[in-house]
Amino acid sequence: MTNVIVVGGGPAGLSAALFTQKNGIETTVFDTDATWMHKAHLFNYPGIGSQDGSVYMDTLRNQVDNFGVERKQGEEVTNVESTDDGFTVTTDDGEYDADYVVLATGANRGLAESLGCDFDGDVVDVGVTMETSVEGAYATGAMGRTEEWQAVISAGDGAAAALNILSTEKGENYHDFDVPADADEVFGEMADEN
Repeated sequence: MTNVIVVGGGPAGLSAALFTQKNGIETTVFDTDATWMHKAHLFNYPGIGSQDGSVYMDTLRNQVDNFGVERKQGEEVTNVESTDDGFTVTTDDGEYDADYVVLATGANRGLAESLGCDFDGDVVDVGVTMETSVEGAYATGAMGRTEEWQAVISAGDGAAAALNILSTEKGENYHDFDVPADADEVFGEMADEN
């Protein structure tokens, strides 16, 4: 079964995880809870009038948990290596293999550097799909941006990475688009809660 490992549990990482898991790709997130969102208050995120960043993170974590994402809360990734079959992610607790890896570690670009991703100055060189020079590895949010550090931009970067993975797996451009009639099937009991 195809699987994705996401390193980082902020808006970019959890957005990527939400899209991949929701669409049938087994996804694991390693989250040390070092997101800048705990210092933020959202007034500029579409659909949210005013919300504390930590409250937003609780909502987003609940959403990915309800879709079945496996979250390794507090387990820090120390290395990511490319293999013949994808990637091996290392933590103090062990090694995990994945077909794809999404790096969402904010401005900490150390894992991208050790993986051998190309850089453009100080940032990871990515295109609109967020894929790096290492096939199957994606860098999102502040990893690929010098100063444009906004939650909504990061979430969009995570979604772009996930859609590219889904398009690759499905062999055609994939769009994660739901309509109101899908709510009961997609969300089940969550439909009334969210």
